[in-house]
Amino acid sequence: MNFHTLRLPLAALAGLVLLTGCPDKKPAETADPAAPAEARLPRAPVFNADSAYAFTARQVAFGPRVPNSKAHVATGDYLVATLKGYGLRVLEQPFAAMTFDGTNIRARNIIAQYQPQAARRVAIFGHWDTRPFADNDPVKKNAPLDGASDGASAVAVALEMARVLSQQPDSLAPNVGVDFIFFDAEDWGYDAGTQATLKNQLDGAGDSWCLGSQYWAKNLLPANYKAEYGVLLDMVGARGGKFSREALSREKARFAVDKIWNTAARLGYTDYFLFNDSGGASDDHVYTNQAGIPTVDIIDHLPNNPEQYFPNYHHATTDNMAVIDRKTLKAVGQTVLQTLYVD
Repeated sequence: MNFHTLRLPLAALAGLVLLTGCPDKKPAETADPAAPAEARLPRAPVFNADSAYAFTARQVAFGPRVPNSKAHVATGDYLVATLKGYGLRVLEQPFAAMTFDGTNIRARNIIAQYQPQAARRVAIFGHWDTRPFADNDPVKKNAPLDGASDGASAVAVALEMARVLSQQPDSLAPNVGVDFIFFDAEDWGYDAGTQATLKNQLDGAGDSWCLGSQYWAKNLLPANYKAEYGVLLDMVGARGGKFSREALSREKARFAVDKIWNTAARLGYTDYFLFNDSGGASDDHVYTNQAGIPTVDIIDHLPNNPEQYFPNYHHATTDNMAVIDRKTLKAVGQTVLQTLYVD
């Protein structure tokens, strides 16, 4: 996924449980307040998990998607071409940035609009880059990583949603336009827990994580962009993935949290979407919320483990195709796709 250890600006998220601390030791558990069993969900298209798996593998095949690399450029070009192939309106937002270690990078956010004429809009966010070093790996801390779940799986779910929606006749289209917004340079941040011997050259100059979403939030594209709510997908493809109701999501977009988790329950995915509350993650939704888009972060984490927030594959070389599970992709993809059809 992305940036998930100790990356919360304290002033921005005062009151949340930081990743450097202990997420809620006793996560709140509530019953599913879903509609009565006899109430039927609106008809929605079928999300194809095999297709999402193939989209994940295709990104991984390019190699680590580290900004300034050939694999990064090739992956970005592939995403743009694929989204244009589905008939979506595609916008690119190039930007330059300096990372915490002083590297000057060239990056780009990629935006694709389905039903761009629709007044009501929902944003699906994700990041498409990979971290340049596996600093959580017990052995290969300086090795690049595939980012199969952390990055590729989120983009893959979004690509499959875009593919499916593009095939729907007008009579089966949702009542909202959908914007697929892929952020770049999310994962090249400073982790004080694993990189304490390094100097963070951005210390005091802002958050070293989420550079793409920070840029987008200050330079909205499309201009003056608004959406009813956003869904940030991050680390959504690993076997046994668990998604709790993250703190900032509850604070800023509780109506969307309830909508998504209740939809998941009605689809039978309560093994994945857990009805318990967890501490805050510093992720791209920090900045999309600041931009006025109430955003939910669907992110694989361990809310019941006070010593460890993220799974072992996070920022490790084990985040490869071996961890990817079609069942997890299906649970997330079908849930988010169905939610677009729920008023």
